[in-house]
Amino acid sequence: MTEMTGGCLCGQVRYSANTEPAFVGVCHCRNCQKQTGTAFSVLVGIPKAAMSLQGQLKTFHDTGDSGQAVDRNFCPECGSPVFTDAAVMPGVAFIKAGTLDDTSWLEPKLHVYCDSKEHWTPIPEGSQKFGKMPA
Repeated sequence: MTEMTGGCLCGQVRYSANTEPAFVGVCHCRNCQKQTGTAFSVLVGIPKAAMSLQGQLKTFHDTGDSGQAVDRNFCPECGSPVFTDAAVMPGVAFIKAGTLDDTSWLEPKLHVYCDSKEHWTPIPEGSQKFGKMPA
């Protein structure tokens, strides 16, 4: 993989990262459903230190089911969710895949919080599935 680039809907926030993703997954938790306004959130996990950010973000301080902090970072102008920080995985930025400039390479193979997934949302064969977040 070469450099990943992306940004929000209005273009005020842009990011880049020259790294391989640690994982590409789908989160079906209720908070991701509410943040995205749909059934799940497609996430690309990368080392946060590899991410270069331009523009200002606003942060919604959430709490995960672990009781630890989940910071949801979004554009204050257009509202696009850009990435999430979760205290349970420090140093990892969970990029919202829809903000990537090129999504042609995405193929999520990991699904978490399947216990709260919408019944009408299929999970492809061969995917790893977890009821909650794996340890």
